Amino acid sequence: MAHHRSALKRIRQSNKRRLQNRFYKKTARTAIKNLRDLKDKESAAGFLPKVISMIDKLAKRGNIHRNKAANLKSGLTKHVNSLA
Repeated sequence: MAHHRSALKRIRQSNKRRLQNRFYKKTARTAIKNLRDLKDKESAAGFLPKVISMIDKLAKRGNIHRNKAANLKSGLTKHVNSLA
């Protein structure tokens, strides 16, 4: 176990950030799944910008790679455009 105050603080900070990152990532994954389940083009087109914003924030924070974010956004946009 750590004995220095700075090390104890670093442990507290990393645990807090880990929980926050887990929440952001799980929320985005759920939103992506919900967007893929939508069958109505208008509701999907209205929900797409919110999901893209979530993905961009994950990439900016470093939770996912920027290329993965680009691939997700591209695939979701294609899905929404293919809805009738």
